[in-house]
Amino acid sequence: MERLQKVIAQAGICSRRKAEELILDGKVKVNGKVCDVLGTKVSNQDSIEVNGNMISKEEKVYYIMNKPKGCLCTSSDDKGRKTVLDYMPQNQRIFSVGRLDYDTSGVLLLTNDGQFCNHMIHPRYHLEKTYVVNLQGILSDDDIKQLRRGLKTKTEKYQPAKVFVLQKDLTRNRTQFELTISEGKNHQVKNMMLALGHEVRRLHRVKFAFLDVKDLRAGEYRRLKPYEIKQLNRLSMEGEQK
Repeated sequence: MERLQKVIAQAGICSRRKAEELILDGKVKVNGKVCDVLGTKVSNQDSIEVNGNMISKEEKVYYIMNKPKGCLCTSSDDKGRKTVLDYMPQNQRIFSVGRLDYDTSGVLLLTNDGQFCNHMIHPRYHLEKTYVVNLQGILSDDDIKQLRRGLKTKTEKYQPAKVFVLQKDLTRNRTQFELTISEGKNHQVKNMMLALGHEVRRLHRVKFAFLDVKDLRAGEYRRLKPYEIKQLNRLSMEGEQK
């Protein structure tokens, strides 16, 4: 027996918190009857509907991809641009774990497990993502201090980041550095650099927690190994306790 909101999240419908909202709003039925009580437990034999759609009990799948530039982290695009799903098996309903921008490349996880996705991307789990940033401009010592102590802007407050400068090119006014963050706000790296007065020329995610894509060419993917999934879940649980 599992809690209803957990089953909905595991089916990839939405996060557990959103599932709780749907239950309270009377949008969920169990065996044909509206269920609006949080904590209700269900079994594999129970039929569950969310917004009139029956939940299918599908195998959970977990992938890692080396996302190429020039594709979107979405299921479709009204402008006809490529999406990450164009590179993936077409017989499975999967979605990306968080998003990388159209022109950003690197490590991307994909799954049909909504709860797993939430644990990977929610800031409270503190999972680290590392990027190699090619910057137009020179990252100053003061910039680095601001990033390391937690950058504050007029509209945002970012958690402390790890910074490691790889190369400074004073002639061309460029900097290459590694940036490690543990949250995933929209366009976060680009917005952080913009707040410091710099423009990101190229952005590549080299690590998600301990995972990298050194063995994958752009557009290639593989299934995560069981021990990798277990390790990611363990790290998210440890992160929640920080």
